[in-house]
Amino acid sequence: MQQLQAGGGDSRAAAEKVTKLIHRVARDVDGIVKIMDFCGTHEHTIVSGGIRSLMPENVELVAGPGCPVCITPAFYVDAAIRLAMDGVRVYTYGDVYLLPGSEPPGSSRPRTLADARAQGADVVIVYGIVEAIKHYRRDPKESVFIAVGFETTAPALASAVVNGRLPEKMTAINVHRLTPPIMRYAFEAHRDAPIRGVIAPGHVSTITGAKAWEFVPREFGIPTVVAGFEHIDVLKAVLLILLMLREGKPRLVNEYKRAVTWEGNTVAQRLINECCEVVDAAWRGLGYVPESGLAFRDKYSKYDALKQYGIREPTPEEWRYDLPPGCRCAEVTLGLAKPTDCPLFMKRCTPGTPYGPCMVSVEGACSVWARFGGGGLAESVAKSLSLI
Repeated sequence: MQQLQAGGGDSRAAAEKVTKLIHRVARDVDGIVKIMDFCGTHEHTIVSGGIRSLMPENVELVAGPGCPVCITPAFYVDAAIRLAMDGVRVYTYGDVYLLPGSEPPGSSRPRTLADARAQGADVVIVYGIVEAIKHYRRDPKESVFIAVGFETTAPALASAVVNGRLPEKMTAINVHRLTPPIMRYAFEAHRDAPIRGVIAPGHVSTITGAKAWEFVPREFGIPTVVAGFEHIDVLKAVLLILLMLREGKPRLVNEYKRAVTWEGNTVAQRLINECCEVVDAAWRGLGYVPESGLAFRDKYSKYDALKQYGIREPTPEEWRYDLPPGCRCAEVTLGLAKPTDCPLFMKRCTPGTPYGPCMVSVEGACSVWARFGGGGLAESVAKSLSLI
């Protein structure tokens, strides 16, 4: 394994070698091996590269909650739309721009921030909080940034808040979510057919460090690999998980050492902890997940758009199912259904006309499956090996 360097050398030869090992080791592992990836980019690698076609019959790769846009509750989209229609400028990521709120399709009222902009609202697409601040300084106006993401994007907002870089008339809707709690939640959802291996999120781990996933093998006995995003990274992760299962010795392995350390980015972690406290938080289609969100600490409440505009978040008891009728994004998010199991997939719901949230973002499982349904390096390798 040490000789297989991601992205270097003969990638086809490396893929063939690891794939043969996967099939050989899988024969020694009893039962179905369900391996869940928790990063939208991993799912993109798996689908665009046809890696599922490489797997033995007893190995199933399952997409988990790896898309922060997909799980952003409609409530926060509605709040941003309301502010935009009331004359407040809203800064947003490009995929959040198309994310539907709670208005039904065909409504005369804005369903997305794109609809609000079409009706005259001041909505500006940015790459992140830094670009939003730069834009504000060129054109000052009462503004709100809708901050969506996992631990990867939280440090940028935290840095701006803690270091006082947010302009006086700019606030943020903080919709950052934490991945370890949703991992526990997903394990519970798969209790009847347990997850037996985890490919931990690579981008998130650059911030949290590999240590964030230590609880998975310790508490659940599930082999866990922090993996990079090349095809060979994912194949190596699968092989490592199978080897641990065969040995009966689950542990945490950091395959992505070129980017991820054990401790992670401690500066970013301190900024997040200074700026925010951990709270119970809602996930779209799933309801509240304990200790899975970040909220501004009281000392930084002046940056909290919801508090400043008197918008009260629903309690867990008040929360309502926030997916459009017929949409199975909740099950897709938890890996309980494939995108193709949804009757709306590539019919009413397409990348050009997204109906549910999992089709909006490029990291959403439905969007990935719609755009890269098959083919790729791995499938050609599989065919050459007579594996499919």
